[in-house]
Parts: sequence; C-alpha cells; structure tokens
Amino acid sequence: MSRNPLRLIIVALVAATTLGACRDTGTDGEGGLFEISGKLFVFNYRLARATYVVTLRPLRPMQEGQIAVASFQNPAGGEPLVVEQKVWPKLGKVSLESPALFCIVKDKPYAIAISIKDAEGAVLQTIDTTLMSTQDQSVLPDRPLVIDQLYTPNPDLVGHPDGKLPDEPRPDCSKAT
Repeated sequence: MSRNPLRLIIVALVAATTLGACRDTGTDGEGGLFEISGKLFVFNYRLARATYVVTLRPLRPMQEGQIAVASFQNPAGGEPLVVEQKVWPKLGKVSLESPALFCIVKDKPYAIAISIKDAEGAVLQTIDTTLMSTQDQSVLPDRPLVIDQLYTPNPDLVGHPDGKLPDEPRPDCSKAT
C-alpha cells in the first residue's frame, strides 16, 4: 500500500489549522492573562446591600505587582464605581467586588470594564462585559436585618419582619442608567 505524500501534507495542515483556531487569544489579541470565571449581583438580605462580584481565572502564571482595576456602571447614574485589587500570584483567582449599589433594575445590562496592569501601571489586558440582574433593588430590606456577628435582630425593624419600613426614605433613582 503506497502513501500519497501530498495527502499527508494536506491532513497535517488541516490539523495544525484546526488546533491553532482552538487557542484562546483573550480580549487583548495576544493571548489573555485572565478570563472571567464568574460574575453576578450579590443581594445580601442580612446586610440590606447589593454588589457586583466578578471573578477572574488566570490563564497563565501571574506576576508580582499586577493590579486588576474594575469599572462598574453605577445603576443609580453618575460616575462608574472603580475598584482596584492587587493580584496575588499564589491565589488561583482574583475577585472584584463593587461598593454597595442602589437602583438596580431587573433584566437591564450593566457595563463592566476590567484592566489588568503591571507594576508600572501599563495595561496588559482589558476585559469588557455586561451583567444583568434577575432581581431589582426592591427585594432588599430597607435596613440590615441583623446588627452584629451574633445575628442580633435589628431593633429598628421590630414589627417589620420583612425589613420594609413604611416611612423609610428611598434612594433617588431618577438618574438611573
């Protein structure tokens, strides 16, 4: 049985092209350093607050001095909420959490922009994504349900087990984006 060398070359080229197409190039076009491994809105009923949380998984070894900077769209309107997090090379992930949020609207996409910077501040990678909530802000109580680590019920909520106070001032969501 004779083998056709041209046929072997074609098969080898097709295999190399297919394997090359499977390589993850990341969002910076040169092979990303991180990928998003999780993103969600966290509604903490006990503390009566909501936050964005984004988790990044490294795609290659992390370097000392790297910083992740996340810019979260502010649901209440106004300037984005910016968080900087040191990248710890020995940890298997980087978690980015926003400050407390107000005016979250159900099923509305909110923009998140993440930059990975080196020790000198040069941008190594950017990641842009969006996040939608399946709930809106109204599901949270008006005040924390408990006031300490012992889960002592908040005395301000006596007679209001759902945490909703009829005369509680509401955040101004007129500029909600």
